[in-house]
Amino acid sequence: MEVKNLSQILAVACGILGGTLLVPMHAQAAPDPNFHIYIAYGQSNMAGAGDIRRGVDDKEHERYKMFATTSCTKYPTVGEIYPAVPPMFHCGEGLSVADWFGRYLADSLPDVTVGIIPVAVGGTKIELFDKDKYASYLSTAENWLVNWAKDYGSDGNAYARIVEVAKKAQQVGVIKGIIFHQGESGAMNGNNWQQEVKKSRDDILKALNLSSDTVPFLAGGLEDRAAGGCCWSFTDNNIKTLPNVMDNTYFVSSEGLKGNGKDSYHFSSESYQEFGRRYAEEMLKHISTVPVEPEPQTPFKGGAFEIPGKVEAENFDVPGKGAGNDSYKENDAEDRGKTNYREGTGVDIYQKATGYVVGYNQEGEWLEYTLNVKEAGDYTMFAAVATDNATSSFQLSIDGEAITEAILVSKAEGSGSFDDFGKVKANVTLPAGEHILRMTVTSSWFDVDYFQFAKGKDASDPDDVPDYIKPAFATYATESESSFALLDVQGRVIAVMQAKNMHEAVSKVKNSVTHDIASGGIYFVISNSGTKNQQRKKVVIYEK
Repeated sequence: MEVKNLSQILAVACGILGGTLLVPMHAQAAPDPNFHIYIAYGQSNMAGAGDIRRGVDDKEHERYKMFATTSCTKYPTVGEIYPAVPPMFHCGEGLSVADWFGRYLADSLPDVTVGIIPVAVGGTKIELFDKDKYASYLSTAENWLVNWAKDYGSDGNAYARIVEVAKKAQQVGVIKGIIFHQGESGAMNGNNWQQEVKKSRDDILKALNLSSDTVPFLAGGLEDRAAGGCCWSFTDNNIKTLPNVMDNTYFVSSEGLKGNGKDSYHFSSESYQEFGRRYAEEMLKHISTVPVEPEPQTPFKGGAFEIPGKVEAENFDVPGKGAGNDSYKENDAEDRGKTNYREGTGVDIYQKATGYVVGYNQEGEWLEYTLNVKEAGDYTMFAAVATDNATSSFQLSIDGEAITEAILVSKAEGSGSFDDFGKVKANVTLPAGEHILRMTVTSSWFDVDYFQFAKGKDASDPDDVPDYIKPAFATYATESESSFALLDVQGRVIAVMQAKNMHEAVSKVKNSVTHDIASGGIYFVISNSGTKNQQRKKVVIYEK
C-alpha cells in the first residue's frame, strides 16, 4: 500500500480531464480544486461496524483517498494520505457508511479525486465532539470508550484531531462537505442533541475558516423500526428535523436498510454500501460538480508594483479562481471602513488624510501584492503604520518565504495613535522578477498605509525631502502660515513649503518648480497640518 506525503499529493489526487495525472507538485503548489475532501464523524455506524467483504469492500479505488487520523500499521502517519480502504476510522474496526460514500462519489465525478477525514467513536455521545465539553464527558465515561477516543490523541480530543488533519488537507484540496451519523447515544440527550450537533459543526467550520453556506452537512437516520432498530423514534423526532435547526443541512434516510442480525444498532454490510450510495447521491445535489479551472490572482490595477517603489496597502491583488488563488484573508465579512473602495472584499479600508489605508487588522489576516523587482539584492522596507496598541505587529514574506521577523508597529517613529502615522523599517533581500508579497498580521489592531522599498541596505527613506530641494521651497512660517507638501502621483514627497492658504501654495509650486525637479505631469499639493480635514488639490505642473 502506497502512502503519499503532502509534497507528492498531486501525483495521487490531482485528477484532471480524462483521468490523467500530473507530475508530483512542489511543496508550494496551490491546493487542487478538483480534490474534494469530506469530514466524516459520529459514532459506531460511521466508525465502521460492518463486516468487511474481502475482494469487495477492500478493493482500492484510484480516486478515493483518506487522511490518516490514527496511527495504525496500515496508516502509520497522522495527516498523510493513503488509499481509502476499510478500516479507516480505527485499527481493527469494520465497514463504515463513509467507505461506499466516497466510492460512489468518485464514480459520479470522473474528473475529481475524493478524500475523507475519518474521526468517529462507537458508543459516544455528541459531547465528545464539543471542544468545550469533551474533557468533562470523558472524565465520567467508560474506560473502553475513553480508550477508543484516545486513538485521536492522548487527551481524546476528537474535535482537535478533525481540525488538525483538516488543516493539512486544506493545503492540497478543498473541503466540500461533512457527513455525520450519530444518535443512538443521542436518544438519551433529550432536547439538547440538535444544538450540540450544530455547535460541533459550527466550531469545526470556524476553526477551518469555512462557512456553512458552502459546506453541506448530511445526517443519516438510525436503523428503522421494521428492521428492529432500537431508536427509530429518535430519527423521526430529532434527525429528520435537524435541517430546521441547522442551515445547509440534509437528512439521509435509512428506510428499508437491513440490520446486521446481531443487535438493534448496526446495519449489514450490504446496507452500509447502500447507505453510502444514498449519502453520495444527497451530497451531489448540494455541491458544484463542474471541474474548476484554476486562475491565478492578478494585480489590482493591471500591473505589478515596481520595486524599488511604493506598494499601497489598499491595492492588494484581485483574487483568482479555485482554492489557493486567494489574494487576501479577512476574518469577517463586515467592511468597517465604509468607503466602498474594494467593495465586496470585506477588507476594512478607511479614508484618512493621506488617502486610503487598511485598518482593523486582526491576527491571522493577510494581504498579497504582485511585485516586479527590477534587481535582486538588498532593500530597505519602510511601512507607514499607526496604532495605540503596544503589541500590534506584522510580517512580510515573498512567495511563502518570510523576509522579515514580526515587526512591532508601536516602534514606528512619529506614531502613538491611530491618527498619527509613523514609519517602521526592516532590511530585506528580494529576488529579481515577478513575485508575490504577503503582509500577515501577527498581532491585532493597527492601520497600514503603504510599504515602500528602497534599494540598498539601511537606505534612506525615499519620502524624506532631499536637501537640494528644500531651499527652493522651505520658508519660515509666519503666525498665519501653514505647512504644505508637493507629492507626485505615487505619493512621494517632492518638496515642502509654507503658505498662508492652498491658493498661495499652488501658486508657489507653479512658479518655483523647475523641470529638473518635476519632469511633467500631474502632482498634488496637500496641507501638511496633520489634521483629519487635510486639504488636497491636483495640480498640472507642466505638460510635455
